[in-house]
Amino acid sequence: MKDVERMMEDTFREFTDWIPKGLLRERKLPNGSTFKEMGPFVWGWSMTMSPAGKPVIREFGNLKPSSWARPWQPPFDLREEREPLLDVLEDEREIRVIAELPGVEKQDIKLHATERTLLISADAKERKYYEELELPAKVDPSSAKSSYKNGVLEVELKKAEEKPKGVRIKIE
Repeated sequence: MKDVERMMEDTFREFTDWIPKGLLRERKLPNGSTFKEMGPFVWGWSMTMSPAGKPVIREFGNLKPSSWARPWQPPFDLREEREPLLDVLEDEREIRVIAELPGVEKQDIKLHATERTLLISADAKERKYYEELELPAKVDPSSAKSSYKNGVLEVELKKAEEKPKGVRIKIE
């Protein structure tokens, strides 16, 4: 039985080596003993329909299955930051990104937009989020408007005006 206990302790110690330090905590119990906590470990997916009628599947969380794991590596990719649950809504004039970021305050959130990407990061004491989202169309980053209420972030970006690309042709 002692061999089994030692094997379990070794496995647990090896497992904790794979976990980012920000996801490991010790809590003191009322009786004076300490309890090791891990997590949170989050993985999920959402499915929506694109305007073209095709399904769009997005993963979120901080724990994802890894298809390239080797025997000495864990069969998953684990990060301290979670990917937030996102919805990307597009119409002819704008792109709206809705991200669920529970557990953070407005001042913890940082946004950065380019013509093709939106970077969302949040760093609070208990929760961290990070997502670099490729946008479905070019946008004007200076047009960005955002709001945050009850753990839901909304970012609106106006699409960049497509200038006709034409070339004058000289007739000879």
